[in-house]
Amino acid sequence: QVQLVESGGGSVQAGGSLTLSCVASGYTISGHCMGWFRQVTGQEREWVARIESGGITFYIDSVKGRFTISKDNAAKTLYLQMNSLKPEDTAMYYCAAVPVFSPRCTAGEYYGMHYWGKGTLVTISS
Repeated sequence: QVQLVESGGGSVQAGGSLTLSCVASGYTISGHCMGWFRQVTGQEREWVARIESGGITFYIDSVKGRFTISKDNAAKTLYLQMNSLKPEDTAMYYCAAVPVFSPRCTAGEYYGMHYWGKGTLVTISS
């Protein structure tokens, strides 16, 4: 059974930093596309960053230069380093991964992510 468990959320002031972690169990993160998404209550879930099966990273424009996605295959952990945080970054952040049998992200909804964590809340005050 695949499980993704996020941690690292919290409340910080604008300009601060947080590092989110997502530990995977029952899943080999090496060679699989994974990503971070966020959602504000009442709004649609938004893609934030992804790391492709080959290690290439992509970011939504609003976080480029501030956020860094990475993973530690041995630790089965996906990270999101968030710097220069802004109030508009406030959201529930979710870790996601593609199906085991389909290691690449696709062009479909949510880049084909299949497994989701339960989220970790990030609150940025001005």
